[in-house]
Amino acid sequence: MKLATVAASDDSPSLLGSMEYPTVMVAGQMLGLPIHRVHDVFVASEIASVPLGSPEIAGLLNLRGRVVTAISLRRRLGLPDALASERRMAVGLEHKGEAYGLLVDDVGEVLKLDPALMQPNPVHLSPRWAKLSQGVYQLEGRLLIVLDVDAALNFATEAKAA
Repeated sequence: MKLATVAASDDSPSLLGSMEYPTVMVAGQMLGLPIHRVHDVFVASEIASVPLGSPEIAGLLNLRGRVVTAISLRRRLGLPDALASERRMAVGLEHKGEAYGLLVDDVGEVLKLDPALMQPNPVHLSPRWAKLSQGVYQLEGRLLIVLDVDAALNFATEAKAA
């Protein structure tokens, strides 16, 4: 799946130092992932369950011959699983040398945004969401939460601390 890039004009001074964020949707909320962390976007099919795994682990899947741990971003954010649908989208990421597929509701476009316009998390943002966020962008009629990929994939450390 190819992602489209959205920007004002490429020679705009405010976008010369811009960051790109592939966007995903989870429970109607748009999230952005730093593009340098995203390796693949794919349809997750045939996920094998992992007995006794953390609740966030949806299972294991095969991505071009490589075993990938599928992580449910909904569960990670404390949300109920989505209703079963014909396709589940995943974003392929690397973390500490391991391959992960972050399961999301949908994948959107790539946004080019000025890092100077990123704002801190709003005070009313749920603590669980805030812990996984680097900050937010206010877009026209929407809020883009920038996902902290390392925090989203560090759930195993949290389980040991609990």
